[in-house]
Amino acid sequence: MTKPTPGRIEVITGPMFSGKSEELIRRLKRARIARQRVACYKPDIDLRYHRSSIASHSSQTHEAHTVTNAERLREALFPQLHEVDVIGVDEAQFFDEAIIPLSVELVHLGKRVVMAGLDTTFNAEPFGPIPALMAIADEVTKLSAVCMVCGQPAIHTQRLGQSQELVVVGAAGLYEARCRSHFQPYLDEHNSEQLELPTIQPI
Repeated sequence: MTKPTPGRIEVITGPMFSGKSEELIRRLKRARIARQRVACYKPDIDLRYHRSSIASHSSQTHEAHTVTNAERLREALFPQLHEVDVIGVDEAQFFDEAIIPLSVELVHLGKRVVMAGLDTTFNAEPFGPIPALMAIADEVTKLSAVCMVCGQPAIHTQRLGQSQELVVVGAAGLYEARCRSHFQPYLDEHNSEQLELPTIQPI
């Protein structure tokens, strides 16, 4: 039996509002144009804009399956793996550490795995499996946003409010992008200039 040509891991990272999901969608759409077969997944914790799609803050979308963790992703993907060339994963920071060996396994099976996710938390600490995925990736694209205070490139996600929970899913009004100079962890603030987008509430 011929051993499959190794695939590749691509990680798209950066703060919120930097265009990670938009870049993921762009790459998956290009893969479809190239007549590659695409499957896309996202964690079921993220239901901000669409239940069955990944969505960028600029309202671009791509069909996606929601799964609870890496094992559920495996269960959803592997029965159709022979029909898939490219696997997209959005909000990868919310997956458990099992996403790392799963990604490596998929690469050895000749698949292209494209993942987007935050690299740091609201207090600037490494977020979930993203740093480890960056370390083993064939390609890492680190995007920056625009600081909402001074307009300079922003690498941090500023949480607005006092909540200290690690995961508070939201967009405008809860978070904004900040540069190093204006990033203030644990800031208590109630106003944001980020564009408001509708939120879908879980049923």
